[in-house]
Amino acid sequence: MDCVVVKAGEPITSTDGVQRAPGISNASAGSGGICMQISRLPGGAIGKAHLHEDHESTLYILEGSTAMLYGEQLEHRLEAHPGDFVYIPASVPHKPWNLSETEPIAMVVARTDANEQESLVLLPHLDELPHVVEAAPKP
Repeated sequence: MDCVVVKAGEPITSTDGVQRAPGISNASAGSGGICMQISRLPGGAIGKAHLHEDHESTLYILEGSTAMLYGEQLEHRLEAHPGDFVYIPASVPHKPWNLSETEPIAMVVARTDANEQESLVLLPHLDELPHVVEAAPKP
């Protein structure tokens, strides 16, 4: 197995509403247990409730500030700012959004899913819970 340099791929918007620039994955580098990418949320953006089935995720916030609801019913809330690391256990539902209406968020994301987004499961029923609708900013 060789070491590899991978240039960030063209950004795509994934099914959870977050923009991702693919980086290290099974497809790009032959990794067997991890993917790493740059994710962005434009000002005012709200992601969809989702989980990554059987895979842990970590974030490192480069710029901007994010809030996230998490838990089985999205009953918990956290905020992360530049320089913060965030850990999301495997299969934990979560819903992120940008705290700023104008400034983007940029973050490095690493996940124990070498295939980038295959483990992503949307949870639209959680997006409709009254406390979730109330907590997230209006688009």
